[in-house]
Amino acid sequence: MNLKSIIVEDEQVSRDILKRYLEKYCPDIEVIEEASNVDEALALLRKEEIDLLFLDVEMPYGTAFDLLDKLGPRDFETVFVTAYDQYAKDALNQQAAYYLLKPIEIDELIKAVDIVKSIKKKEEDLNIGLTIKTAGKEQLHDKITIPTQEGFEVLPIKEIIYCAADDNYTHIHLKNDKKLVSKTLKHFDELLNDKGFCRIHKSYLINTSYVTAYVKGKGGSVKLDSIELPVSPSRKTTLFSYFE
Repeated sequence: MNLKSIIVEDEQVSRDILKRYLEKYCPDIEVIEEASNVDEALALLRKEEIDLLFLDVEMPYGTAFDLLDKLGPRDFETVFVTAYDQYAKDALNQQAAYYLLKPIEIDELIKAVDIVKSIKKKEEDLNIGLTIKTAGKEQLHDKITIPTQEGFEVLPIKEIIYCAADDNYTHIHLKNDKKLVSKTLKHFDELLNDKGFCRIHKSYLINTSYVTAYVKGKGGSVKLDSIELPVSPSRKTTLFSYFE
């Protein structure tokens, strides 16, 4: 499994060392770009699609946590690389895959990469959720899989009323239950956007079959039985297209 990565580190020497270690000991990691500060990193990460970010904590124009806050929801994994151990708790709160201390130990670097590869492999396996192949034909599945600590859980699509973003997590609201999943709302938007689900807001993805009313406004809002959710003005036309 080849993973695209970006290194964000203000010291050129440190970037060179990490690149050299990755080339020698983790050849399936492809470093596609480098950045030396928060502004450079932000521009790169908004442009490039990556699997893994190697991220120093203290940099010019802000910290690693400033960068992640500005990015918002993200699909890549993060490995912090820093000389300071006092940021470990903050890194954990940012769902970091690993926390490497400088000077980098080869065994720890390999371990960090192996953990990220394992996470990505599980994601690939779970993303199969919507389709099955039978008798040489691909049929649409009426269920999706969501990751759990023990493995995964299967949810019927028709039971999902709406999904709500919570940073890198998503709350899935079902008819009789609610699930918190360590996936971004973008992930579920891509899985469900051709199943009658509509992204009405940066924070909400709804099952249009549950819509009972629309309330006028700049963006307005939709009612899903007793639930009312806001609609972004830029997404109102898309919502209306489901009811033409």
